[in-house]
Amino acid sequence: MASDDAAVYTHGHHESVLRSHAWRTARNSAAYLLPHLRPHLEVLDVGCGPGTITADLAALVPQGRVTGLDAAGEVLGAARAVARERGLDNVAFTVGDLRALDFPDASFDVVHAHQVLQHVGDPVGALREMRRVCRPGGIVAVRDADYAAMTWYPRVPGLDEWQELYQRVARAGGGEPDAGRRLLSWARRAGFDSAGTTATASAWCYASEEERSWWSGLWADRTVASAYARFAVDGGHADRAALDRIAAAWRAWGRHEDAWFAVLNGELLCRA
Repeated sequence: MASDDAAVYTHGHHESVLRSHAWRTARNSAAYLLPHLRPHLEVLDVGCGPGTITADLAALVPQGRVTGLDAAGEVLGAARAVARERGLDNVAFTVGDLRALDFPDASFDVVHAHQVLQHVGDPVGALREMRRVCRPGGIVAVRDADYAAMTWYPRVPGLDEWQELYQRVARAGGGEPDAGRRLLSWARRAGFDSAGTTATASAWCYASEEERSWWSGLWADRTVASAYARFAVDGGHADRAALDRIAAAWRAWGRHEDAWFAVLNGELLCRA
């Protein structure tokens, strides 16, 4: 088990993981935040990964500036390439640690983190640090999935095993895979005022032939080839035969013409 302040990143940065992250946009992953953006704002995007959401945010604050931060420097090359391809000159990327952000107090108007707190050993402390670097009256915005609330059809044998295994591996690494339902309670413990906090939820849904193929394929690959697969085996949670069986279940689900999968995400807007 990882210590409270040193949770591991369960997914790692295998191509199958980045395939998922690069699909994300501000519209499909941060719609709850967009009405609050203004052209001049300064934004910190924590856990920016390959930078697709970050670049979208930069385009929405053309007179402002966006800083993308990630603990893994190896993914920032892809993020910088996205910004160059879009011709954005108001975005920069840096390596950093959410537990101790290297910025002065009150540095940003918006501090955003997407699918980050589920991987943090101390999410309450992380929210306090996000609040520290947010200007008074600014916004701390977080969104995280809730693995126990994910649901799908048809109930292909093997995907229930995947859901249970993923939760066990993530918790062994010090994270909380059902973070979405906990965001509000974490924010309250971090000292955010309930009157200035808005909790919502939204879902990703994969149902078209293209979506089913993409979603099932990336999870099949992730199950056998990513850091998650290594943590599952090395931690004694599953053997390679079990991972192969789960990967096959993902591919079987993806071949169903009536397959449908929904990912529930908790969202929170907190006024600093």
